Amino acid sequence: MLRVHFSELDLARLRMAVRPDALWETVLSFHRLRENRAETVYGKWRSEARNRLNGEARLLAPLIPSRGYFPDFLTPAEGVIGCDAAMSALRAISGERLHSELAGLPAARALPGWIRDLAQGERRSLDRLISTLRAYHKAAVAPYWPHIQARIEADRVARGRALLDGGADGLLASLPPTMRWRAPVLEVDYPVDRDLWLRGRGLLLLPSFFCRGTPVAYRNPELTPVLVYPVEHARCGLIPRPEQRSAVTSGAGAGAGTRSGSAKTLGKLVGQTRSAVLLEVGGGCTTSELARRVGVSLASASQHASVLREAGLVHTLRQGSAVLHTLTPLGAALLRGGAPGERVFGVPAALPPVATSGRGPSGRG
Repeated sequence: MLRVHFSELDLARLRMAVRPDALWETVLSFHRLRENRAETVYGKWRSEARNRLNGEARLLAPLIPSRGYFPDFLTPAEGVIGCDAAMSALRAISGERLHSELAGLPAARALPGWIRDLAQGERRSLDRLISTLRAYHKAAVAPYWPHIQARIEADRVARGRALLDGGADGLLASLPPTMRWRAPVLEVDYPVDRDLWLRGRGLLLLPSFFCRGTPVAYRNPELTPVLVYPVEHARCGLIPRPEQRSAVTSGAGAGAGTRSGSAKTLGKLVGQTRSAVLLEVGGGCTTSELARRVGVSLASASQHASVLREAGLVHTLRQGSAVLHTLTPLGAALLRGGAPGERVFGVPAALPPVATSGRGPSGRG
């Protein structure tokens, strides 16, 4: 178990990541890639990703074991800005840090020659690592990024509502059952037993699509504390095929570029009531809130949300006895007539920092 200890200052500095982290998703997806279980969420993705790879898995395997520790430098903080920013941060890592963190791998003495050279600060080996990570990300993660964003944005909306309803205590209590808030300590299911004292630095909560089971955190307690935790996946959680998404998206992009224009066009396409449902989902709402906003019965609102969810326009996340609906990037694009990565009106670009309660992470197992 990981025990994260908060002070009042740490609670005030608890915050949510503003978007998915490109390298955390890349590294954690590599764990999922090597699993051999038939499943709804990752099975089809795994098959498609393996077909697009060209030797990257063989090169990365010694650096990212199937279980346990992998070097902290593989997931720099700049990953939330994007892949390019993360790669630039990797390029600037000191030789001393490379040596120290690579020495922590379980089979450090048996590492391939290029990784041993990397541990000595050899820059050509670092360039090789960066190009390999970039190629893997392009093949296995980038084609599915809109779907990954949709799942993570749905989780952020749920945490934001918990924060508004119950402050930081409400936010921490709303986290998945692998984490339990018992103020002033957050207990986290973890492969090893350890304590993390935040010491006024606060904690960054980072929901992840490819994180499975227990949360993950840096091994080095001196790094800015980050706790990566798994988002909830829908039962029909298949990642859409890239070609299917692009075909639908190109159709969505043909609509009008304004809210009113898109709404009229959308109404002709799916009907006025379902168009209104999609518009009112906005930055997230429960089924009962949706029924009130649109002026339909609870059963009707649930049915319309179900149809939109099956079409990939809405994501539904269960919150206790209620369900929370949010727009997917494709749903937002359909309303705006833009690319699926754009934000729809009413969906916040970021959650504000938490001001009254908290929790934190520690090293990864």
